[in-house]
Amino acid sequence: MRKVKWGVLGTAYIFERDTALGMQLADNCELTAIAGRNSEKANAFKEKYGFQKAYGSYEELLEDPEIEAVYIPLPNTLHYEWTIKALQHGKHVLCEKPLAPTAKEAEEMFRTAKENHVYLMEAFAYQHSPFVKAVKEEIESGTIGEIRYMESALITSDYLKSNIRMRKESLGGCTYDLGVYAISLIQRMMGTEPEKVKAISTFNADQIDIYTTGIFEYAGGAKASFDCGMVLATEKNGCLDRFQIHGHRAVLLNKAGDADTAAGLGAVKKRAAVPQGQVVLQVGQAGGDVPEGEVHLACAQLIQSVEGVGAQMAAHERERHSGLLTSRRWPRSRRGRPWGSA
Repeated sequence: MRKVKWGVLGTAYIFERDTALGMQLADNCELTAIAGRNSEKANAFKEKYGFQKAYGSYEELLEDPEIEAVYIPLPNTLHYEWTIKALQHGKHVLCEKPLAPTAKEAEEMFRTAKENHVYLMEAFAYQHSPFVKAVKEEIESGTIGEIRYMESALITSDYLKSNIRMRKESLGGCTYDLGVYAISLIQRMMGTEPEKVKAISTFNADQIDIYTTGIFEYAGGAKASFDCGMVLATEKNGCLDRFQIHGHRAVLLNKAGDADTAAGLGAVKKRAAVPQGQVVLQVGQAGGDVPEGEVHLACAQLIQSVEGVGAQMAAHERERHSGLLTSRRWPRSRRGRPWGSA
């Protein structure tokens, strides 16, 4: 199997904690180069994770003709700039979430990928989980019938003001940090964009959202809702996550304790347990250990796209629509105004 040569822009903690192991496990991934603003740290990463090269600037890595694909774990405010630059250099890109703060920027990123004949994928590793795939297969097989309602929630501890998640200037706040998971899960399971969106948020003194609830209304009458927040005990790695998908025949639940809500909705009841060792259904980015397979699968899927193996455009389109929906619906939060109907 030919290995695709990867470069990593930045010596971010999320790479150390999550993505490094996943890339090492992927049979078709070769860790070729690491770039950082600090040459000493970049060289340290090179030695620690087995990269072949280390660069003291992001530009140097993008100029390297050997690099075929780039992983971007930079701060939120740098995603757009460096994704565009990488795509223009003919590199395939796996970019951390959130892909972009506005729909206009997200659309330009995907347009640039198309113009340069390369792939762009938002790094939602949980979307590649066998667990999520199994839930989607249950829906597609008709187990629960036509979806009438879905809800998804991800609530975590809040953080000290020094944390990047709590800074308005770095696109902090619960929607960009947590809500993107709940929204993308709903998008995956519903399979279409909503016709209407309504949302309400609570902002802190620094004008970032710390709790948000959203309602999606779909053609045909289906509804979905999400909750996200950073409101549990400060810096305690607390987490509450859940989802339910109600069809006209049965219900898919991810918590056994929710069984009572399925009473009377049909003989078929599916309870999907979160895999052991996974605190939340999303690569542990809000805290907790990462199941080894998920980042591995995410890297492998992008590589298969690069190699033209399998029907990977579906995943590419799903990431595109999810990223556009998030950035299109929530831009007003960055200006500290209440959210309303979209």
